Amino acid sequence: MQFYQVLLDHYGRQHWWPGDSPFEVMVGAVLTQNTNWSNVEKAIRNLKQADTLDPHKIDELTPEKLAGLIKPAGYFNIKAKRLKNLIHWFCREYDGSIEELKELSVERLREDLLQINGIGRETADSILLYALEKPAFVVDTYTCRILVRHGCIGAEYDYEQIKEYCQEQLPPDLALYNELHALIVCVGKNHCKPRPQCMDCPLEAFEHTLEC
Repeated sequence: MQFYQVLLDHYGRQHWWPGDSPFEVMVGAVLTQNTNWSNVEKAIRNLKQADTLDPHKIDELTPEKLAGLIKPAGYFNIKAKRLKNLIHWFCREYDGSIEELKELSVERLREDLLQINGIGRETADSILLYALEKPAFVVDTYTCRILVRHGCIGAEYDYEQIKEYCQEQLPPDLALYNELHALIVCVGKNHCKPRPQCMDCPLEAFEHTLEC
């Protein structure tokens, strides 16, 4: 919580996740894998211009057609398959209804999402938090790096251990999880890089070890 307050004071609110609808956020969570958000925006713009940013329309697209539309996001053939897998599950099980998804528990949804080929833990938690408004803390490389360097966790911690640690330290508050993850990305991109740039980092005052 001290990290959160310092980062919030320094960067201000980030207003994540950009998207015109929960479904658009869901799509973006898959497309943002291994790329930057500006490329994702281009891919989503293509989907909108083709009038295909709809679960049933994407489900009907061929993988080749979908890959062409999302090409700006990179790894487009792989992401097309992953997105098709997610959307097919969404349409088959819930008729493409975000409202039906939101009625389920976070535990049930996470378990189902992780059964979909191509949906990993970070993507699943991003969908839960930002598209479905469920209190699931999102862990990424920046989260791990910052917590290890500040001696909060061990370098051997895996995703689930880091997620559990964060959720034990924080109240189960949706808005807090949303904002803190966005702020962690800010400080990670600006300072807590593979080669750290600690000068002027908002977290510089906290004890750290830099052992990773």
